[in-house]
Amino acid sequence: MKIVVTGGLGFIGSHTVVELQNKGFEVVIVDNCSNSSEKVLEGITAITGTSPTFEKFDLREKTKVQDFFKRHADITGVIHFAASKAVGESVQNPLLYYENNLNVLIYILQELQKKTKAGFIFSSSCTVYGQADDLPITESAPIKPAESPYGNTKQIGEEIIRDTCKVAKGLDAIALRYFNPIGAHPSGHIGELPIGVPQNLVPFITQTGIGKREQLSVFGDDYPTKDGTCIRDYIHVVDLAKAHVIALQRLLDEKNEQNFEVFNIGTGTGSTVLEVIQSFEKVAGQPLNYKIVDRREGDVIAAYADTQKANNDLGWKAESTLDHAMDSAWQWEQKIN
Repeated sequence: MKIVVTGGLGFIGSHTVVELQNKGFEVVIVDNCSNSSEKVLEGITAITGTSPTFEKFDLREKTKVQDFFKRHADITGVIHFAASKAVGESVQNPLLYYENNLNVLIYILQELQKKTKAGFIFSSSCTVYGQADDLPITESAPIKPAESPYGNTKQIGEEIIRDTCKVAKGLDAIALRYFNPIGAHPSGHIGELPIGVPQNLVPFITQTGIGKREQLSVFGDDYPTKDGTCIRDYIHVVDLAKAHVIALQRLLDEKNEQNFEVFNIGTGTGSTVLEVIQSFEKVAGQPLNYKIVDRREGDVIAAYADTQKANNDLGWKAESTLDHAMDSAWQWEQKIN
């Protein structure tokens, strides 16, 4: 079966391509390399022994999307990662996020609804919950007003998919609301490759640890948490990638209970920023240079998943510990520097 992975050279996308190929799927990657590198193809091939088909173009160009689906008429499903994802950047440049995250989604769905049968996996986020009233967060938690344009694009994106699935009878979709992916493939062939200054905590930690960055800024230590820093649910990227493959298989096997479902994908455990730093110091055997600075706009206090629905209905469960994920991230950082 032929599966398209948009943003397939990115951090989560590349690990998902590996898991898809390991399960025997034929993969076509679409990526404009705005935040990734074609060198990732070499890592994917080294792990799986198979080089995926790769097409480099910008999905914001509607005519190119239409042409792509004409040329790949035998597509069975799409896993959609191609989106801008930095909270801080979205606050500074909201129109970029609305254009890239919503227009592209619409163009892909317009093509999929023409097919008699198609599966669609949407890369959603726990940001749709905003600052949740109760922890851990279940899928039935109310969707709060978004804390950032990035979070808003995920909320709107889910609404677009839900409405489309109501009328496109051949289209079945799953939105995976995942929490904070970290780590790298145990082979050491692929991992997180941020271009420029990292937007996520863990690559900033590892880059600081190796000396590429002078110091890590911790945004606030006065939150109502056990050590004053924000709490997140950090999930190993390989666990996350496997969840996408299981979700896709659920659609292809027609095991989904309705044509649009949502699942939280996390570990179910919340860790503070300082606990993540301590985990790094433990696995790396060295102290980290960091300082406490002012809070950052758009950050919620705490977010971690209730994973019962994913565990029971999807048949998926996270396996890696925080220390294991941090160790793989550190090994990757040392390899690429």
